[in-house]
Amino acid sequence: MQKRTQNQTNKKKRVQSKIGKLLFHRMGIVGVLIIAQIVLYGAGLIVLRDSTNFAAVEWLFLALSVLSALWIVGAKTNPGYKIGWLIIVLGLMPFGSVAYLLLGGNHLSQFNQRRLRSMERKIRKNLTAECGRAASLGELMGENSARMAHYLEQTTHCPVYGNTRTKYYPLGDVCYDDILKALRGAERYIFIEYFIIEEGKLWNSILDILREKAQRGVEVRVIYDDIGSITTLPSDYPAMLEMLGVHCRVFNRFVPVVSLRQNNRDHRKYMIIDGRVAFTGGINMADEYINVKPRFGHWKDSAIRLEGDAVWSMTVSFLAMWDFTNSEEEHFTPFRPAPAQGGAEGYVQPYHDCPWDKEPVGQTVYLNLIYRAQRYVYITTPYLVIDYSLSMALTTAAKSGVDVRIITPHIPDKKTVFETTRSHYEELLEAGVQVFEYEPGFIHAKNFVVDDLWATVGTVNLDYRSMFLHFENGVLLYGTPSVAAIRDDFLDTQAKSLRVTLEDCRSISLPHRLLRDLLQLFAPLF
Repeated sequence: MQKRTQNQTNKKKRVQSKIGKLLFHRMGIVGVLIIAQIVLYGAGLIVLRDSTNFAAVEWLFLALSVLSALWIVGAKTNPGYKIGWLIIVLGLMPFGSVAYLLLGGNHLSQFNQRRLRSMERKIRKNLTAECGRAASLGELMGENSARMAHYLEQTTHCPVYGNTRTKYYPLGDVCYDDILKALRGAERYIFIEYFIIEEGKLWNSILDILREKAQRGVEVRVIYDDIGSITTLPSDYPAMLEMLGVHCRVFNRFVPVVSLRQNNRDHRKYMIIDGRVAFTGGINMADEYINVKPRFGHWKDSAIRLEGDAVWSMTVSFLAMWDFTNSEEEHFTPFRPAPAQGGAEGYVQPYHDCPWDKEPVGQTVYLNLIYRAQRYVYITTPYLVIDYSLSMALTTAAKSGVDVRIITPHIPDKKTVFETTRSHYEELLEAGVQVFEYEPGFIHAKNFVVDDLWATVGTVNLDYRSMFLHFENGVLLYGTPSVAAIRDDFLDTQAKSLRVTLEDCRSISLPHRLLRDLLQLFAPLF
């Protein structure tokens, strides 16, 4: 009895300790302030309700809700996103407009508009002269390749390159040693940009090299997203890095204000060394990505290494973001490396996506690959939260005789998103798409491979946030040896996965089915 009481006391102390740490952590403080703000809004509405002017205020908010609804309908954005917000605005009449004005849309302040124009100008200045190779690519690899390359050249000013060797990594564990080796070889600069950075074996090993290189005069710069790293890094982490000689910028500092500004995050992943070598893919700088820290079973992720001319495009993308985060102006030319030696097989086209230019680059790359497929489309994705256009593309391809296969996680990291992912299975399976779940754990790789000709590896999830709200990046591959490596990795992963059947989807209860339908309806908002 005494032992049980002691265990209960110890358990209570542990819970209290966790609560205390959370409350005094930056995330806890910010959360309390946001809750206080919401309570303040609610109290304001109660005060208005009891005032003699409530009828006038109610009519004012009613008019705002109608105007908000008209604005949403007329906006050039995803239809699913519109429907979700229309339900909220009209369902919460007359005060639904408040929610949309605070959290909806993707509006830019004049300040951010100027910064965005500056960012685009720098990218055009440093990359546009190299665009125009799409036509010659068409002569070598066919019209479909030329069309895809031309789209990215026109919309993102991202050229297609030869003279670039690629290496595909089917796991973060496999990539780890090569990253450290490349960093140790840096002579001029190291540029790092990640959504999540967390202290541990992976990041601390890298940081030891960054500190040493900075002391030897190598220019070292780090960008990380504040939301992505809010629970993993202290708020003064940039100052700590600066003391080590590592320059640091934080993208879109999270502030305790209920605001749509918090929607846009830097989800890109860049590791760039001297403009000659670069790594990108789904891997963040945290230990679960190399399976040192177990989370959601086995963590299956992917990355790709570029060495050669195409790295310059990624370097320009990083430098433009660096200047954007601090409204700086610098010349990029000093960072440009000498041309690489030839001999690499195939072609490479790094690309980036900005949520503020009204051009869904990541989604369009995926749609291009699906619609140009003749034999097969193999996809790995952690989330399958797709809109009508992607659903139609996948089902139409399958109905046309294309072998369409998708692998998603079997152990989820977010249960709500997992249920939304599963809500799309039945429609896809009915059309002939094959769906698998990675049984050992969580699959975080965002890969497409098509017809042994093309593939893309990058950061773009098959969800609304990645395709419409976040800064993203990827690499489109044309006929490189990595295409076959990505295909083989997919088939190996499929062998370790559970195949989903129509019977599985149809056997769920009616309340569960209704829940999934409801989640699918509001999927664009989370």
